[in-house]
Amino acid sequence: MTSRYDTAPAMGDGRVGDMLDLSALWAAIKARKRWIIGPTLAALALSSIAVNVITPRYTGEAQIHLENRDNYYTRPGPGPDGAGPQFDSEGVQSQVQLIMSRDLAREAIKRIGLVGNPEFDSGAGALGALRKVGVLLGIGAHPADRSPEDRVLEKYYERLLVYPVGRSRIVAVEFTSQDPALAAKGANEIAALYLEMQEAAKQDTARSASSWLSTTIEPLRKRLAESEAKVEDFRSRNGLLVGPNNTTITSQQLADLSTQLSAARSQQSEAQAKAGIIREALRSGRLFEIPDVANNELVRRLIEQRVNLRAQLAAESRSLLSEHPRIKELNAQLADLEGQIRAAAERAVRTLENEAKIAGQRVESVAAALEGQKKTASGANDSEVQLRALEREARTQREQLEQYMLRYREALARDSLSAQPADARIISRAVEPTQPSFPKKLPIVLVSTLATFLVSLALVVSRELLNGGASAPAEKPRRKSPGWVGAGTREDEVGAPVAAGPDMPPRPVAGLLTHGGRVGQLHLDLADADASLSEIARRLGEPGGASASLLLALDAAEPTEVSARDLAAMLSERARCVLVDLASDDERQQAGFSELLSGEAMFSDVITRRPNQRLHEIAPGRAGRAAVLAAPELVELALDALCETYDWVVVVAASTDESRVLAPLAARARAALVVAGHAGNGHAVEAAYRLADITKAPIALVMAEKRAQAKPVEMAPLSPDGSPALA
Repeated sequence: MTSRYDTAPAMGDGRVGDMLDLSALWAAIKARKRWIIGPTLAALALSSIAVNVITPRYTGEAQIHLENRDNYYTRPGPGPDGAGPQFDSEGVQSQVQLIMSRDLAREAIKRIGLVGNPEFDSGAGALGALRKVGVLLGIGAHPADRSPEDRVLEKYYERLLVYPVGRSRIVAVEFTSQDPALAAKGANEIAALYLEMQEAAKQDTARSASSWLSTTIEPLRKRLAESEAKVEDFRSRNGLLVGPNNTTITSQQLADLSTQLSAARSQQSEAQAKAGIIREALRSGRLFEIPDVANNELVRRLIEQRVNLRAQLAAESRSLLSEHPRIKELNAQLADLEGQIRAAAERAVRTLENEAKIAGQRVESVAAALEGQKKTASGANDSEVQLRALEREARTQREQLEQYMLRYREALARDSLSAQPADARIISRAVEPTQPSFPKKLPIVLVSTLATFLVSLALVVSRELLNGGASAPAEKPRRKSPGWVGAGTREDEVGAPVAAGPDMPPRPVAGLLTHGGRVGQLHLDLADADASLSEIARRLGEPGGASASLLLALDAAEPTEVSARDLAAMLSERARCVLVDLASDDERQQAGFSELLSGEAMFSDVITRRPNQRLHEIAPGRAGRAAVLAAPELVELALDALCETYDWVVVVAASTDESRVLAPLAARARAALVVAGHAGNGHAVEAAYRLADITKAPIALVMAEKRAQAKPVEMAPLSPDGSPALA
């Protein structure tokens, strides 16, 4: 909890508050500012000197784009451009490791010329004295025992940085050197060597493929020739000669006979059908409806003659009767023509019937030949099965040979220089850097100075916190209570402990002869708060523990003498102090401790403060002090909360209370004070002895001179901005 006014501790410097006082911490930092400013300025000077003395290093950067650069002419198989595999994240990391490989590093060292460069080659120049001693003692190896490339490799890898750029297929190659030209050359040479190694790897692959194909093609060609010879020999021995359409003669003959048989059967059926139709037409007298009869040349002439005769007969019939010889002659000629026409039709029928017979005989002969050919073909099936097996083997070998020949020609073409491009290209070549990459002067100076400042500040703050100097609130520049540094000493205006002078004589503290000296006397002057606090500290000892701030006060003085409230008011002038009044029920008209315990009010509702005074007060409440003292467990919880907030918690009880009522409060108190007011107050001594029987805490009889008081005023509850914030 914090207060709205600045206060000072009320006991010795061993009393550590529970809250951090920023004002006290700031005062401690200002007091020890030389321990912060000194190291900070030293770090600033040393870092400035260091960044100007260190030899600068420059970094050259080249960038490589990983992509598949195969095209139609360089790809082994057909396909569109860019159809090859692309680089994934694992592939990019593999290429990074390839760039950092030892083989590439050895070749790069030769090309860049790092051997003999004192920056990279430890064997360049004469050995130093320490190196010679180390070699003699066997601690280190002599540089001449290793090859020049091996001596440079370690430093080479220290100056080389290869990494993928973000989520892309771009790899950055950085090389660092004290020479900017060497840095740019190193990055470019390493990138170029990587591309050359890629091309060389592809050429080696094509060369090994062509070499293997050349040794495989010739034996395969011989085996193919042997297989084809076997096929032809088996074909000739078994009569399985191949004719047109790549079929055997037996199969072709069988197909021809089948075709002839079908044609003969068609002719026979056609001739028989025509003969039947003509006979039916003859019987019905419809000769001229038959195409074969109507198209016969003889029948056509006979029909023409019949037409002429009928015309003459019609002409003669107009002048001659039917019995006229001329008419009879014409009828006779007409009948003769009809007979000739019928005879011609019958001859056509017989011709068709003969053709049908001939076609039937042809069908029989072709069918017989077909049956014979079937028997011949069935006998040749086994041989054809063996022939097809031999042909399949020869065909497989022929296809394999053709494929190998094609691959061999492609491999020979790819084996030529520049025929196989690398799967990467340089998109950004390194240029000679103008700004050093190390040291970065301004960042290094700023970081080192700021880090030193923060470390120094942290050390000062840690020391102050560990010593407890920042736990109590800082006092404004005024004189502090000497009670914080113990008897016989005081603090001056700036807080430094000095010895008590003659103007501050220590007051005697008289211990009684009973109870082991735990009951003593305190003579206080309330007008001099510093001296009074010093007396309290000397008597009660250094506060400590969880109950260090709780005082039990019994008010046994006369009404006109000093009271426990006057003592609490004095404490509030130098520390945060709250007075819990459980001595009487005079102020039962306002909320107090009883309402706090019952949950009807909060701390901010029951804590009051009189105008122009710093003392916080809590009344017993409307239920009275008896209700409060009847619940010691709740009282202890509330007092613990107050002790977490205030420096002093003064609980005032009546001097006439019984021991069983005072026991819970006395057990929780750091010390007990009995306000006697004047010497010889027997009632106060009796109350002190009663307290000594129930507690082991220090007990003191307080005799004090009352200072002038202002006119009493009515207390009012604390405003929200003046009330302490309790947890």
